[in-house]
Amino acid sequence: MRNSLKNGVGTLLAGLVGCLLTAIPLTAAEYNFELTLDPSVRTEPFTGRVYLFFAQGDREPRFGPNWFNPGPMLAVDVRDWKPGESLPINTDDESGQIVFPKALCDLDLAGYNVQAVARFNPLVREVGAGAGNGFSAVARVEGIEGKPAGAKLAIHKVVEERTFPENDWCRLLDLRSELLSKFHGRDVRQRASVVLPASYQKEPERRYPVIFVVQGFGGNHFAGLRKEPVAEDNPGGVEFLRVFLDAECGLGHHVFADSANNGPVGTALVQELIPALDAQYRTIADPTARFLTGHSSGGWSTLWLQVAYPDTFGGCWSTAPDPVDFRDFQQINLYRPGENMYRDPQGNRRPLGRSNGQVLLWYDDFDRMEELVGPGGQLHSFEAVFSPRGDDGRPVRVWNRQTGEVDTRAAEAWKKYDIRHILETNWSTLGPKLAGKLHVIMGDADTFYLEGATRLLQESQAKLKSDAVVELVPGKDHGTLLTRELTTRIRTEMAQAFLKHHPAPRPEAK
Repeated sequence: MRNSLKNGVGTLLAGLVGCLLTAIPLTAAEYNFELTLDPSVRTEPFTGRVYLFFAQGDREPRFGPNWFNPGPMLAVDVRDWKPGESLPINTDDESGQIVFPKALCDLDLAGYNVQAVARFNPLVREVGAGAGNGFSAVARVEGIEGKPAGAKLAIHKVVEERTFPENDWCRLLDLRSELLSKFHGRDVRQRASVVLPASYQKEPERRYPVIFVVQGFGGNHFAGLRKEPVAEDNPGGVEFLRVFLDAECGLGHHVFADSANNGPVGTALVQELIPALDAQYRTIADPTARFLTGHSSGGWSTLWLQVAYPDTFGGCWSTAPDPVDFRDFQQINLYRPGENMYRDPQGNRRPLGRSNGQVLLWYDDFDRMEELVGPGGQLHSFEAVFSPRGDDGRPVRVWNRQTGEVDTRAAEAWKKYDIRHILETNWSTLGPKLAGKLHVIMGDADTFYLEGATRLLQESQAKLKSDAVVELVPGKDHGTLLTRELTTRIRTEMAQAFLKHHPAPRPEAK
């Protein structure tokens, strides 16, 4: 899931439209949008998905959708849309339109801005901000007296790829992955930002332990950008070299778990990126000097990497991880017959997000938003990692998108990614290798209802007599858990773990 309460999909709207600058109110709104594809951005016909994003305020609508303050949106799938050719989207013919939260004719868009986007690049997760995708200027939804409201929108620009501004303290590690390129049949690169410790330039003979950091959903290696070294005051004078990994992919967040849809992303990290890092930088190339930390989907990633590659890393500190036990997948038992993603056993709607006890997101609404946007959303991302690839080349769906009914047979395939299940099943082998290495910290009021799975992991580890630290912090949610005090504690514990195997040199006697 995301690192905190920000960004996500669309704005819930209610009510019918009154008249659009006419004297007599209409029973339903009339809208007429005319889209064109400028030949300056594309010379070939386009087949794919085209969007209208609506928003209020100064921010461009294409930078949505926002999870917690969603705005209306519409999508249509086009085939061989030619540059210069008009593409009408109106209320006279709503066939083929995918809409949220409801049909255009049932929305009051007065005062909204609108922007058109074409998903030219299916290999990026983001739509409106995804490199290579086309977009229009922002227009205001306005009506002319006696005529339908709408706008003319020309897709005339393409999102440029973001460049990484290196400096003395922050470097880009960028390499072609042979493993992933072979899997996908195209060039695939692995990227990470490398943040150098304060003494790196002054002590050219010194080598450093490494902290690998994985961001939550929507984050990537750009999170490591900074213009100065990290201020550290660790036991034994330990300083760390930090590596911010990029887990973004076209299907969402691959969480560094090898999968049938995303490919061997974990193996590529261990066999390709880490050796390249050790070759280019003065790291201590030893498992006892490699540590993992991450929040949310990054928390799940780091816990997975520690469990899947116990001989490669010396410890993980996972905060607010995505579900670590699929018997409580945000309050849903994926293995129980008759389970439903949208309704609980009593028939009540299932919530997906909350704050201070108030529901902010519902599972069914959120899923509808993601279905409109297409591949790359958070729920799609889970299926891309955990599900096998179907006959249609897409991840097998674990629940019905109309009814919410869970396919327990399909969910059985997810067991090989169920961290609690893996640990229990393989504890005789994994237990000794993971001694002192597992640290999982979760707020007991998590925004996305993730605490239930962590509690099941805590109980399981206790029964196994593991020394794993699995904590539930009273009163903390997804956004308030990761305080400065907790990050300082994590770094201190990493330094102490490092010193157990690499004692600090004693000062010379005077």
